[in-house]
Amino acid sequence: KLKNTMQKGNINVKTENIFPIIKKFLYSDHEIFLRELVSNAVDATQKLKMLSSMGQYQGELGDVTIEINLDKKKKTLTISDKGVGMTAEEIDKYINQIAFSG
Repeated sequence: KLKNTMQKGNINVKTENIFPIIKKFLYSDHEIFLRELVSNAVDATQKLKMLSSMGQYQGELGDVTIEINLDKKKKTLTISDKGVGMTAEEIDKYINQIAFSG
């Protein structure tokens, strides 16, 4: 029988410390990296829709389609969205979730 020895607490992670780890271990796998970029675009688009529904975005939503374009000549893949990214405060608030999410 296992003893419950887990403890709860807080961890303070600075962005300059965690992003090199994320880059090395998460983004070195191209499939995971691409999935993460598309997921970020979806999150940004959903945030824009939410802000609009709450009356905090006054502009026209227009087409919120996420576009993925491949340029074989330039050997580039471009992911474009018209969403809203995270603020510095949101990054500070959610950095622990980013660091420990599976």
